[in-house]
Amino acid sequence: MCGIVAAASHRDVVPMLLEGLRRLEYRGYDSCGVATLDQGVLKRARTVSRVHELVERVAEDGVKGTVGIAHTRWATHGAPEVCNAHPHISRNRIALVHNGI
Repeated sequence: MCGIVAAASHRDVVPMLLEGLRRLEYRGYDSCGVATLDQGVLKRARTVSRVHELVERVAEDGVKGTVGIAHTRWATHGAPEVCNAHPHISRNRIALVHNGI
């Protein structure tokens, strides 16, 4: 089952987003990801593994920001591949997650 977490703060929201995803793990999922806005720049990390791997990916890629969204996905349409994992980014201007078709 999919799950969405969002946060906005004066400090880095990534720890909050990742904790939210950890709390959703019991629901089952095949991919997860996080996107943030850091000084006007979108940053994103996604994986077809578990949240603990996303935590590592976020650290490696330096993903941080004061606004962000995160998602766990259960593939009802499209294979469980990184290109299908949320968040999706359009034109480097908007990051989007959704549940459903």
